[in-house]
Amino acid sequence: MHVPEDPPETCPACGDPYASVSRHDGGFVVNLLDNERYQRVCFHPVGPGAGTDDDGTFDCFHHTHRQAGTAAGQ
Repeated sequence: MHVPEDPPETCPACGDPYASVSRHDGGFVVNLLDNERYQRVCFHPVGPGAGTDDDGTFDCFHHTHRQAGTAAGQ
């Protein structure tokens, strides 16, 4: 996992603001049940077909509850 060098200003998957972004090229688990910090994570491909040579790479855009329009625990 690493942070992209030139991240977009808004999430390319949903168009909303986001708190952070991370790039992944392997498997991982996302569990947002009762998450105090994040409400939603959007996934956006970076690999073939997305304009790069990376295979199976994607960015995760982490949205806070405020950015998603909800309160923590909802």
